Amino acid sequence: MTKPIIKRCEAKGLRMTGQRRVIAQVLEQSDDHPDVEELYSRAVTVDSGISIATVYRTVKLFEEAGILDKLEFGDGRARYEDAERDHHDHLIDMNSGEVIEFVDPDIEALQERIAAKLGYELRGHRLELYGVPLKKKGTT
Repeated sequence: MTKPIIKRCEAKGLRMTGQRRVIAQVLEQSDDHPDVEELYSRAVTVDSGISIATVYRTVKLFEEAGILDKLEFGDGRARYEDAERDHHDHLIDMNSGEVIEFVDPDIEALQERIAAKLGYELRGHRLELYGVPLKKKGTT
């Protein structure tokens, strides 16, 4: 189990103000890929004094410290997730913008084989698939 975001921030020597703690808590509780505006709307329900500028600065600080990963799925919105989440890949629904996380052992093995074939030991990767839902039979 990974350490909570607040503990990792403290271990990296980041000064954790009350508002940064709220933002870290909101990130910790997110099971999606929120952008700054979504993080802000969630954080102000906990602390109405948090400004959007504070959320932007905090997200940037956490990203630079390696606490968060910045994800860009081509929709013009930077989204964020905990950098220490279990490995997974993403399928992005191009119609709705929904981001579906998945892990596929066959894809993982294929990537390892490709890296080895090219003379590399794979240390990490990101896979993003973009698609639209298949039409169901009988629908137009």
